[in-house]
Amino acid sequence: MKKGLIVAIDGPSGAGKSTLSKRLAEDLGYINIDTGAMYRAFALFSKKKGIDPADEEGLARLCPQVLIEFSREGAQEKVLLNGQDVTADIRTPEISLLTSRIAAWPAVRRTLVDLQRRMGEKGGVVLEGRDIGTVVFPDAEVKFFLVATSAERGRRRYEELKAKGLEVDLQQTIAEVEKRDADDSARAEAPLLQAADAIAIDTTRMTIDEVLGEMLRVVRQRQATA
Repeated sequence: MKKGLIVAIDGPSGAGKSTLSKRLAEDLGYINIDTGAMYRAFALFSKKKGIDPADEEGLARLCPQVLIEFSREGAQEKVLLNGQDVTADIRTPEISLLTSRIAAWPAVRRTLVDLQRRMGEKGGVVLEGRDIGTVVFPDAEVKFFLVATSAERGRRRYEELKAKGLEVDLQQTIAEVEKRDADDSARAEAPLLQAADAIAIDTTRMTIDEVLGEMLRVVRQRQATA
């Protein structure tokens, strides 16, 4: 018996998916599954192992060695890679760009998609990524597709990295966001696409609370008719 709805949140980098999936899951009492963090963790693992992102066979050999889990301490969510906390390590610009290259390989995607499906199949979950509503859970009861201009998404990323004490350049950060968009949209395996039945929300000029309010309204309508 399902414990609740499956809520899919897709969209490009910097549209607000991670923050909103956490807030939405908390308000609904659901489990938040950050699929983007899973790909970032795999990218970090491949870097530590010295595997070239173009080496598909090498990456495939890593798949059985990777265990990715999520833990919560109060309001703090942590990403664990083989038991180690990598929450901060996976959020650097280098790992962001590496992730797009790693995520393009079928062996990596199959491994992580299978794990995501096992985590979310019983419902009561919010999953965010780039192909949740199209590939991972095409039958999800609620699907959102968050968008924002590349300039705004780059600005958000720039402010986030500056707040962490990293030396970053605004225009370079915007350019990296645009490159990530191009990589994610052009890949042959599960490209970034909006599902036909997804509700699109442009977050460019909206606050997090405004977007969250709209998402909660939609989900509660679906809960009432489920």
